[in-house]
Amino acid sequence: MEGKNLLYLSRSDIEKINIPMSEIISTLEKMFFEKGQGRVEMPPKPGIHFSEDSYIHAMPAYIPAFQSAGIKWVSAFPENHKKNLPFISGLLILNDATTGFPIAVMDCTWITAMRTGAATAVAAKYLANPNSSQVGILACGVQGRSNLEALSCVFNIKKVKVYDIFAQSAQKYADEMGKKLGLPIEVMKDPRSAVLGSDIIVTSGPILKNPHPTIEKGWMKEGAFGSAVDFDSYWTGEALGEVDGLFTDDTHQMDYYRSLGYFTNTPPVSADLGELCVGTKSGRTNASDRIITMNLGLALEDMVVASLIYKKAQKLEVGHILPL
Repeated sequence: MEGKNLLYLSRSDIEKINIPMSEIISTLEKMFFEKGQGRVEMPPKPGIHFSEDSYIHAMPAYIPAFQSAGIKWVSAFPENHKKNLPFISGLLILNDATTGFPIAVMDCTWITAMRTGAATAVAAKYLANPNSSQVGILACGVQGRSNLEALSCVFNIKKVKVYDIFAQSAQKYADEMGKKLGLPIEVMKDPRSAVLGSDIIVTSGPILKNPHPTIEKGWMKEGAFGSAVDFDSYWTGEALGEVDGLFTDDTHQMDYYRSLGYFTNTPPVSADLGELCVGTKSGRTNASDRIITMNLGLALEDMVVASLIYKKAQKLEVGHILPL
């Protein structure tokens, strides 16, 4: 088939394949180890910008250990909700690492959601206190869901507090995720209530170049871990200034974003996840440290998850064969 045909996988095909979150987390951890060893290739993602906060990014990557190579073409349009369309959309092309030929084209929305949650879980495994049991979620969309699912694979979560600017979305989240994960989920009337007392905090709103941050200094308790999926959009400079360590999934990519005008109030990076996984740098130094990770979303993550999906799709004979 290779060189003559490719496999097309729709969103429903990928959902049918349903790679478990626990497998995605373990795969990403192995990938970050490879990254920490310098055995991957991934340039900073270039993009085209339709407005200050609406863009399409090209995300190529190659991971030799997984024989995984390809590119994701992904868009983010914050105003899509007004048209009843998802914030994120796009396609992923997977290539054969020995011939260069495309072997699969697939929807990337499920992949993006799941690998982002899994990256938070990998970071939390290395940076959060192991006895963390209370989670605060700000923004109850796709990422709010996948992040909680991933965290529940790593921690014994006993309580979840959620907030969204749309109260109806928060209540729907509480109903759906409470049933799915068997967790008590309380809807809060303001973001401060969701943050106070939480061991782990996840913010997952739209990424904004000029944000209107919400979380203030003093909200994050000692020993807490925060995952800012939306860059620094939710965190004031004063709140970021009191953390004891700031981490990311890729330091070079964060430097690239800084050159574009992002992260103007964000402290320097302590280490990235690859360095933590191989042990060349340390994370939490004591139980009282306030720690934040700002994972930017890596093409490396997309490609290893896409490889899992492709291999399982072949076994299950899911998808449609298309001629090149």
